[in-house]
Amino acid sequence: MDAGSGAGPHRARGRLGAPCSGARAPGAPWARFSAWLECVCVVTFDLELGQALELVYPSDFRLTDKEKSSICYLSFPDSHSGCLGDTQFSFRIRQCGGQRRPWHTDDRHCDSGAPASLQRERAHYFGYVYFRQVKDSSARRGYFQKSLVLVSRLPFVRLFQALLSLVAPEYFDKLTPCLEAVCNEIDQWPAPVPGQTLNLPVMGVVLQVHIPSRVDKPESGPPAQRGHENLLPAPVVLSSVHELDLFRCFQPVLAHVQMLWELVLLGEPLVVLAPSPAVSSEMVLALTSCLQPLKFCCDYRPYFTVHDSEFKEFTTRTQAPPNVVLGVTNPFFIKTLQHWPHILRVGEPRMLGDLPKQVKLKKPSRLKTLDTKPGLYTAYTAHLHRDKALLRRLFKGLQKKRPSDVQTALLRRHLLELTQSFIFPLEHYMASLMPLQKSITPWKTPPQIRPFRQDDFLRSLEHAGPQLTCVLKGDWLGLYRRFFKSPHFDGWYRQRRKEMAQKLEALHLEAICEANIEVWMKGKSEVEVVDLVLKLRERLVRAQGHQLPVKEATLKQARLYIETVISSLPKDLQVILCPP
Repeated sequence: MDAGSGAGPHRARGRLGAPCSGARAPGAPWARFSAWLECVCVVTFDLELGQALELVYPSDFRLTDKEKSSICYLSFPDSHSGCLGDTQFSFRIRQCGGQRRPWHTDDRHCDSGAPASLQRERAHYFGYVYFRQVKDSSARRGYFQKSLVLVSRLPFVRLFQALLSLVAPEYFDKLTPCLEAVCNEIDQWPAPVPGQTLNLPVMGVVLQVHIPSRVDKPESGPPAQRGHENLLPAPVVLSSVHELDLFRCFQPVLAHVQMLWELVLLGEPLVVLAPSPAVSSEMVLALTSCLQPLKFCCDYRPYFTVHDSEFKEFTTRTQAPPNVVLGVTNPFFIKTLQHWPHILRVGEPRMLGDLPKQVKLKKPSRLKTLDTKPGLYTAYTAHLHRDKALLRRLFKGLQKKRPSDVQTALLRRHLLELTQSFIFPLEHYMASLMPLQKSITPWKTPPQIRPFRQDDFLRSLEHAGPQLTCVLKGDWLGLYRRFFKSPHFDGWYRQRRKEMAQKLEALHLEAICEANIEVWMKGKSEVEVVDLVLKLRERLVRAQGHQLPVKEATLKQARLYIETVISSLPKDLQVILCPP
């Protein structure tokens, strides 16, 4: 079958691959499917072509040649991994050629309610891969090699791994008809609205998931599951749509997890060299998740190969390494990326008695080509002292065979509290830059948010610093100074300033709606009155698009004011402002 996704005859709605040109509006074919997935790809190994794109579903979904090439290469482990049997991993690629599916109101609504770190990607695709390589005497190479890939903008790695575990083995046995049925089932799923617990039926199984919301408490688990009594069979409950087993991922680097947290916080270029795409992608995703609830604002590639279209961009020595966390499996990268400041080499999980073998901290000069031993190769010196009490608890838990989910909860809580302790002073200082509510009057332009002054912030740490909530000692000032130069500070500041500007606009709208509009209108010219109508309408549109935090009562009052103001104008202006 043609691997392309170009034109084709129109088919009935129920058929997989039903074409629809342009955006998928709500109610259009595959609109519900596209709320979760962009497409499903099947990649196979062709003796003449190598990795080849066998199928793309729905068939109308358009991938550029560069995207097709990236998906093909990233859907197979490279020859150094030697993966036999079934393997799951993930990758992330840059979208080429601009945005091809316009954003619907539902997409924006879902994003506005989601935590910043879990909003859908706008410029990248995630690829979730289920790869099978088994001996097959009927195949010319003696092996069956095929990958089923879910392409999505959502970072729901746990959900899509669970979905692949159900679908891929069945697909490899029954092929197309099975995949067609699954895609039609996904096209019946409700939208992933934050804060909701959803039942997602697929292949006779119901997956029950909670879609995280920004109002969820980060340290708490998902809400109590419900609806079991009405579902037969009982649902498979996923504890999270996105969280990995952090303790298992970080086992070989527990002694350095705080230094890795600092490197990630500062957006430092970091290479993870692992024995397989599964280990590589899980380690990269674990590293990028350890800043939550802070959004990871740098680029990251859970699995990257020498065939990637951005290989030259990432490996050039003519400029400083980019702010990327890069997961690789080919030892060739040790030589190619020797100029990168931080390289984490991890091996297959190994135990020394009851404890996992820990990688050692090594100088970058110790890097050797190909046969480099596991270790964290960096000249970086951590700003904060290591939390020895946490390490003792984790290692003691290992000796006592404490369940991995309990160990993960301990580790995740530590990283969460560390990030919150670091961010809280920034949030506190940022809030002080907001104009006082009493200074916002209805008929004047609201006052400006004051500028962020780094020196003023650093002086505020003496009485409102991280020491109020964190016992760790160290050079917090030095860490903040380096943080100011990182993409994460820029991303955090832009987002907070945007939210504050929206809040300021919402407070101004509330002030207008609480004022006496008829008193204001006395003595005003028609131009001033029309200008007020246009500004109120603009803010109503923004508020209704979930861009302003405004109460429904305020919106209702604003609509009433608009009607009152328009009715006071001459008939000819009324017709212009309210055409029939």
